[in-house]
Amino acid sequence: MSLLTQIFGSRNQRLLKQYKKVVRQINALEPAFEKLSDAELQAKTPELKQRIADGEKLDALLPEAFAVCREAGKRVLKMRHFDVQLIGGMVLHYGKIAEMGTGEGKTLMATLPAYLNALSGKGVHVVTVNDYLAQRDAEWMGRLYGWLGLTTGVNLSSVEHDAKQVAYGADITYGTNNEFGFDYLRDNMVYDAADRVQRSLNFAIVDEVDSILIDEARTPLIISGQAENHTDLYYKINEVPPLLTQQVGEETPDGKGKVEVPGDYTKDEKAHQVLLTEAGHEKAEQILTDMGLLAEGASLYDAANISLIHHLYAALRAHSLYFKDQHYVVQGGEIVIVDEFTGRMMTGRRWSDGLHQAVEAKEGVKIQNENQTLASITFQNYFRMYGKLAGMTGTADTEAYEFQEIYGLETVVIPQNRPNQRKDRQDQVYKTSQEKYNAMLKDIQDCYERGQPVLVGTTSIENSELLSSILTKAKLPHNVLNAKQHAREAEIIAQAGRPQAITIATNMAGRGTDIVLGGNVEKQIQFIEADDALGDTEKQLRSDKLRDEWQSLHDHVVNAGGLHIIGTERHESRRVDNQLRGRAARQGDPGSSRFYLSLDDALLRIFAGDRVRAIMDRLKMPEGEPIEAGIVSRSIESAQRKVEARNFDIRKQLLEYDDVANDQRKVIYQQRNELLESQGVSETVASLREGVLDDTFRTYVPEESLEEQWNIPALEAALANDLHLEVPLGEMLKSEPNLTDEDLLERVLTAANATYDAKTEIVGKESFAGFERSVMLQSVDSHWREHLAALDHLRQGIHLRGYAQKNPKQEYKREAFELFGQMLDLIKNEVVKVVMTVRIENREEIAAAEEEMAQSHVENVHYQHADFDSNEAPETLLAPTAHSDESQQPGSSVPKVGRNDPCPCGSGKKYKQCHGQLM
Repeated sequence: MSLLTQIFGSRNQRLLKQYKKVVRQINALEPAFEKLSDAELQAKTPELKQRIADGEKLDALLPEAFAVCREAGKRVLKMRHFDVQLIGGMVLHYGKIAEMGTGEGKTLMATLPAYLNALSGKGVHVVTVNDYLAQRDAEWMGRLYGWLGLTTGVNLSSVEHDAKQVAYGADITYGTNNEFGFDYLRDNMVYDAADRVQRSLNFAIVDEVDSILIDEARTPLIISGQAENHTDLYYKINEVPPLLTQQVGEETPDGKGKVEVPGDYTKDEKAHQVLLTEAGHEKAEQILTDMGLLAEGASLYDAANISLIHHLYAALRAHSLYFKDQHYVVQGGEIVIVDEFTGRMMTGRRWSDGLHQAVEAKEGVKIQNENQTLASITFQNYFRMYGKLAGMTGTADTEAYEFQEIYGLETVVIPQNRPNQRKDRQDQVYKTSQEKYNAMLKDIQDCYERGQPVLVGTTSIENSELLSSILTKAKLPHNVLNAKQHAREAEIIAQAGRPQAITIATNMAGRGTDIVLGGNVEKQIQFIEADDALGDTEKQLRSDKLRDEWQSLHDHVVNAGGLHIIGTERHESRRVDNQLRGRAARQGDPGSSRFYLSLDDALLRIFAGDRVRAIMDRLKMPEGEPIEAGIVSRSIESAQRKVEARNFDIRKQLLEYDDVANDQRKVIYQQRNELLESQGVSETVASLREGVLDDTFRTYVPEESLEEQWNIPALEAALANDLHLEVPLGEMLKSEPNLTDEDLLERVLTAANATYDAKTEIVGKESFAGFERSVMLQSVDSHWREHLAALDHLRQGIHLRGYAQKNPKQEYKREAFELFGQMLDLIKNEVVKVVMTVRIENREEIAAAEEEMAQSHVENVHYQHADFDSNEAPETLLAPTAHSDESQQPGSSVPKVGRNDPCPCGSGKKYKQCHGQLM
């Protein structure tokens, strides 16, 4: 600790000192607010709203609003906000991350800033990790908000469009991160402004912020449609990997490493990559030639075979790096990814870049078609669009630097309401997995005999099922909580604190549900209250009896030492280990934790195995004896720090590439929203038409050129073929030899305007304006989709520029900018061509064409949260941002770019002279 920190305190201590002053103000208001009647307390909400409308700042109203919310909580929920929850509420209000221990009441804490910020009328989004928690918290806390005169909405994937608009129109909206992101994307695909559901992105409180903003930071939300079908190719290529063998060992530049057993490919578990050896290339080419997939004498690296090598590597990775019941499960004839952080099944998510189809071919299930991306956004870019962002979690401090660096969010560690009683014991490291499991079984049996509940955290479904079989053989009753039993998650976790309860859970399954020592009696009482066959007296008697029984069970568990946590393996992130430990010793309860490790564990094997094995050999450890020393724990922590730093670099690098697409999306979405909100687009189309005709004309009649250099026949042909515009320029020149190039251009524009006017007379200007808007929207959408695919392809090969001594990031930015300019030119040309060449007989044809265009973009649409391997930078880089509408109606969320502002693409030009030309 530095001398300055000793004198002035750390940044965290100084902030807490500041907030404690405000807590004293809030506490001073409590006696007066307790004396208010219900009606008087409820009248505070409209009074505070009016003061905000009159110009008073939210910060100035904080003490009073928090005091109102606390008093309402006592009356409605029978729960009083602790002082530390008031501090946490302030941390959230000021747009920071509150780190609060498990069971300290984060859900209740969030009501304070949610209530205060909802008073502005701009809406508050409370973001959770799953539908169950969103529904639970909205119903639970909605009673408090409703009593105070505020409305609550729940945004679930199952909710219909109209209900979504109502949910977003509420003062406080609960929902999942996925659904908020997908709604944003869908809002930027609509053909009518009234179909949008979201309003301005004002303030978001993100629960389990580490899970959403760190763990899922590289997994974009993708709305896609079916692309070209390569099903047969996946099945054929799937036959190749089993014919190839893995090389054991690899030569290293320092000469220490060498090839022990030659093979066809090498596997790098750290980077999660597979590479063909030179012999492997030749063997694979021969196999593919024999299968008829590669022409005789052709190379895998010929330009024509790029798709083939892509498929081959996807198949190799599927066979050598992705395993059933560890990385995925087969359920209902489909491959369902398992989240390595939580052990939950991630239904609907698919690996990108053909990997998912390769795994489907490997398991022999039906291959679902590859999809074309229609719209996409990463959580990083979505949540950075909120005017104010805050988060809460039990474990953020290890990732505090990343929160600050990427999101500009400061982490404040909130002191616990009661001292932490948990005893974290030293890791026990064994030589083999068998020894480790034997030791764990002994520990579990001891706890069971003493009546102490145990929660065992595993890193995969495979491990949880292995441990379950060991406990079954030992005749120890237990519950397994993993991706395969997702539906029972909250129910099992709620009762995991009963005496002798043994619960096996994959990592952080069941986050958001507290483990109460003695079991969750309130859940059981809810069942009694819901039983209509019982009278009020009987309900009360049964409830009282249950509470007495619970108190006895609770005391028994406390005396046995509280909940005991057993970790079967260290995760590559210290945060996930801390999350597991944090399930014990809630609100001052006793508890303990211990990790059992072996040299066979992935983290130790890859990063620290040799060092620890050398220590064990020097100490001559007998079989079954663990090493329990600080030096081992420090080695493991050092390995975890290395992995965390590497993963942070990957996420940061992704974001740097991602921001390029994001800046371009700002432009596209803003232009799209201007189209939706404008009264008519005829002036815009007229401007585009003039520009396209001028470009076409100057292609054949260059400025300041001699008449002999003009190619009039080619110009006439181009106008006739591309725009159905018959202009006899040659005849005009013969009859009027003195015509200048400007005169000719004027004749072309006049002819084009006449053709256009003739069409608008048939159907009326208003009807034709609607058609023009639809044409522009469809053209923007289709070319944007193609542009996303082009950026994806550019990203996949951009690293090769490094070999030419060029900066890949700069090259990517430059080429992406060029591609974007080309896309805008294509949109202009297409819009003008369609409007000029369309044949119209009556209004009905125009209406039918508009309807068809509005529907064309939503056929075969899939919603995915594409999952990328945690150890590998994703191949697909797609990401948007957005626009803001202060009105209360559903609207867009893209920040407005002024005509004279710098263009977001980064060219340095004004927006109107760069990518704003389209409008």
